[in-house]
Amino acid sequence: MANKAMQKQQTTEVARPEATQGVYYTPRVDILETENELALFADVPGVKPDDVDVRFENGELVLHARCAARHEGANYLAREYGIGNFYRVFTISQDIDTDKITAELKNGVLTLHLPKSEAVKPRRITVKGE
Repeated sequence: MANKAMQKQQTTEVARPEATQGVYYTPRVDILETENELALFADVPGVKPDDVDVRFENGELVLHARCAARHEGANYLAREYGIGNFYRVFTISQDIDTDKITAELKNGVLTLHLPKSEAVKPRRITVKGE
């Protein structure tokens, strides 16, 4: 009985209820760090720029992309590619200048540029001589 109550409690405590409605896919992501920024590359095939929602809220970068259904009413011989929305959340370090985050979408790849704040960028110290 205690196990059943524990299961019920676990299923009712959902941190992000919007991500549990419908079909959501977790996009594959590469993150590249340079001296000046973090660049995040997310695979979101079939998504158009107007269907991408990127937000920075409470220290998190939230990526939500809607993918429209393709070939409505088609009679498929085989169907391996699922249609659904994409959703992923990243915790953002305080070292990122969140006011300067930019995004672009090209060929199904969403690229996010997360510039580092000036305080954490490496800087060269000039050494003076006599």
